[in-house]
Amino acid sequence: MLGTIVNCLAVILGSLVGIFFSKRITNEISSVIRSGAGVVTLIIGFSLAFQAENIIYLTLALIIGGIIGTVLNIDGLILTFGHFLETRFGGSTASVSASESRFAYAFLNASVLFCVGAMAIVGSFKAGTEGDYTLLYTKSVLDGFMSIVFSAAMGIGTAFSALTILVYQGLLTISSGFLKPFVSEQMINEISGLGGAFIVMIGINLLEIKKLKTANYLPAILICVLLVLFEPCFFRIVAIFV
Repeated sequence: MLGTIVNCLAVILGSLVGIFFSKRITNEISSVIRSGAGVVTLIIGFSLAFQAENIIYLTLALIIGGIIGTVLNIDGLILTFGHFLETRFGGSTASVSASESRFAYAFLNASVLFCVGAMAIVGSFKAGTEGDYTLLYTKSVLDGFMSIVFSAAMGIGTAFSALTILVYQGLLTISSGFLKPFVSEQMINEISGLGGAFIVMIGINLLEIKKLKTANYLPAILICVLLVLFEPCFFRIVAIFV
């Protein structure tokens, strides 16, 4: 768990640094930071998305997962939880809709950004099975710098994404011995590609091109895992109908 704890501390520290500087800049510069963060987020997202090996899996996972997430209103639930954190620790009485653009919105997007990708999965597995924290330490440095940019652009809600990192990477580390035999290189690549698609959505939101409810697509990860695990059966079913 040491690597995950360091990762959480890096995000918190980076967020505090970002907030410190954001209070000393004009609205115009703040807008520039937000746009820059959006462009960088898009670049990171596209670079990860291209790791996907099977575009069919990516397409099916996003569409089916998005439908499931929309029905369950996952985005709304996470935003509500973010609002709860804001009122619990920040003493805000703002409505959920008002906080969406600040605390809860930052919490949601930062949580997705820091938890998708191969480094979170492989790093947690190596930490849990080999005691090797190198990858998580490297991720901590990268997340720390990104949290500076994100918190400057979106606010202190970024720091609370450390809770998501703690739960997500912590569970992966603890259960790594059981899960590792089922996680192939292909699965990591497909999940990383899917995570890249999520990050592209965050970039689109930051640039205010279109309002996408990124969290509603999170069930796509489970769909992607199932497609890879049952790949032989999937192709047999497709062959029947083709």
